Amino acid sequence: MNRIPTQQQVESLRQQYPVGTRVVLHSMDDPYAPVPPGTKGTVTYVDDMGQIGVNWDNGSGLSLVPGEDSFSKVAGPEKAKSKPNRGMSR
Repeated sequence: MNRIPTQQQVESLRQQYPVGTRVVLHSMDDPYAPVPPGTKGTVTYVDDMGQIGVNWDNGSGLSLVPGEDSFSKVAGPEKAKSKPNRGMSR
């Protein structure tokens, strides 16, 4: 986002990236960025400017800027399907 986002855009980001969401960085347009591509992290907040705070697995706390940085959600594990109990308990 190269401009100030609307409240609606910020709320949309908060719904897309709630606290606890796992993300992976593809690229960051910052030559001094301490977060290398492929690093995973956990969303800690989305601020009123639409920046996504991340606690990166490498220890960095650098925020993501949607529209500037390239990132995506980490696919979560599928929920295990529960098997029906067929009366075979011991």
